[in-house]
Amino acid sequence: MFRIGAVSKTTAIPVSTLRIWQTRYGAFSPVKTEGNQRLFGEPDVSKALLLKQLIGAGHGIGAIAHLDLEQLRRLASQDTHATSPSPVLTLPVCLAVVGLGLANRLESIKFAAVLSQHRIQVTDVLEDLASVSHAPLSDKPQVLLVRVSSLQDTVFSAIQTLTQRHAFAQTIVLYNFAPDVVVQTMKLAGMIVRRDPISDGELAELLQSILFVDRNRAQEFGGQGAVIASRKYSDQTLRRVAGISTNVLCECPRHVAELIAQLASFEEYSQECLNKNAEDAHLHSYLRAISGSARSLFENALEKIALHEGIDLRESEVSKLQQ
Repeated sequence: MFRIGAVSKTTAIPVSTLRIWQTRYGAFSPVKTEGNQRLFGEPDVSKALLLKQLIGAGHGIGAIAHLDLEQLRRLASQDTHATSPSPVLTLPVCLAVVGLGLANRLESIKFAAVLSQHRIQVTDVLEDLASVSHAPLSDKPQVLLVRVSSLQDTVFSAIQTLTQRHAFAQTIVLYNFAPDVVVQTMKLAGMIVRRDPISDGELAELLQSILFVDRNRAQEFGGQGAVIASRKYSDQTLRRVAGISTNVLCECPRHVAELIAQLASFEEYSQECLNKNAEDAHLHSYLRAISGSARSLFENALEKIALHEGIDLRESEVSKLQQ
């Protein structure tokens, strides 16, 4: 819970304005303490940020103050579609966020320019993982961003179930505490896992690192907009494909499988450098995006080769167990 001064500092909205929005327009319903102090919750911070954004776009406070968070986000989304200046990316990258505090960071002024520049749009905000199971998601978000305090097997299972149900192209998980084995298991499952706290700049670079560098070719990747899909094939599957003898004289399956494995290794290496070296974060973000884009291209090529040669690319049960 926050006092009105803290809300003002977080949102860069004057205290006097927040009081008018509350008393005259009924935008907030703060809780009163025994000492008659008004305390605001995370949803109030979210609403204040959205009201500020929409008022800046020309909406009157009297017409939108009564709307709930979902209605305000939908209205902000419509404004984004209507005013987008980008002719290349006709569709934004849709982002689903689990954690109100994290959503508020992304909707703050600091992130507004970064998100709009890369056409990243927060379309769904959920309070916690428990609320995801019964809450419908709008606009089919391609990226899932989760903030949790502690990563345990049960949390990993909940996130994995969520990603499989909604077919997210990428899943990013921020955490405070976790056993190494859980972190490694999540990475093997194709998720990007980062220990919090991270700065706004690091978070922006992390989001940028999952986007295709060549935006003009983004539509070639299964309608995923500009998002680099997570790995499709494990190292064991790639080794199996590389060892298959085929009728292709140039040994395309072996060469392509080996290239994918090498690119995936460099992609992971760049991600680790992005995690550790804040000074070179932008460079490693770019390198990860380059290697991820190339890896996705070669995965598509491998699927064409497999179809031509009759190679089964499905993950074996042995491979799944080893992962």
